[in-house]
Amino acid sequence: MGQNFLADPNTAERIARLAGIGPGDRVVEIGAGLGSLTTALAATGAHVTAVELDRRLAEVLRTEAAPEGVRVVEGDALRLDWDSVLGPHQWALVANLPYNVATPLVITLLESVPAIERMVVMVQKEVGERMAAAAGEEPYGAVSVKIAYWAEAQMVGRVPPTVFIPRPKVDSALVAIRRHDRPAVDPSLVSYERLTAVVEAGFGQRRKMLRRSLAAVVDPAAFTLARVEPTARAEDLTVADWGRLAAARPPAG
Repeated sequence: MGQNFLADPNTAERIARLAGIGPGDRVVEIGAGLGSLTTALAATGAHVTAVELDRRLAEVLRTEAAPEGVRVVEGDALRLDWDSVLGPHQWALVANLPYNVATPLVITLLESVPAIERMVVMVQKEVGERMAAAAGEEPYGAVSVKIAYWAEAQMVGRVPPTVFIPRPKVDSALVAIRRHDRPAVDPSLVSYERLTAVVEAGFGQRRKMLRRSLAAVVDPAAFTLARVEPTARAEDLTVADWGRLAAARPPAG
């Protein structure tokens, strides 16, 4: 299912330390796989819920990890009833995410699962760079802006291919994500849906100046109202800049 299993206990313990997990914390792990990271998280004294899509692996986890107090949930993390799984509490997500779903999964959790207030996720290095990139940096893109709307993200470690089975052809990165108390752009000024539509249009033609790439979604007069240069390119704008531009509405008539 596109997953490379973490097979090194030292790396698993390092991830648990970087995540700041300790006794009594509530931790959810997605894509628990063979349970290497699961075991390290449980050893901290945290309350661990391991989510696994593969039925055979879920059975292994029930045999190996459930005796350590781990709750095993079999299901697709993109379709789970997260309210039912997490209840009214606050959680940390710590996971080695399958490469093929890492980005949509992180975005979906930020958008719709506020009970997860912080994350440390292991992803492909290039994906991690995009998640944590700031305006003006080469990896900066629509994903960077969406994450910055909800949270602060930073790279906190690198992981070599040698600690996985099977061994991937790329390096991995650890990204720490902590949810803001409130979105970076006031939802009363512009909806998240409008903001992301403008952002995606801009990065869809990122080599063009914004006055061209956004011609179909932003009124030319909005640039002046938002204090954004129409000759700028998508990678030049912070999430606050995008918010002002998406919110700007020239007076009718």
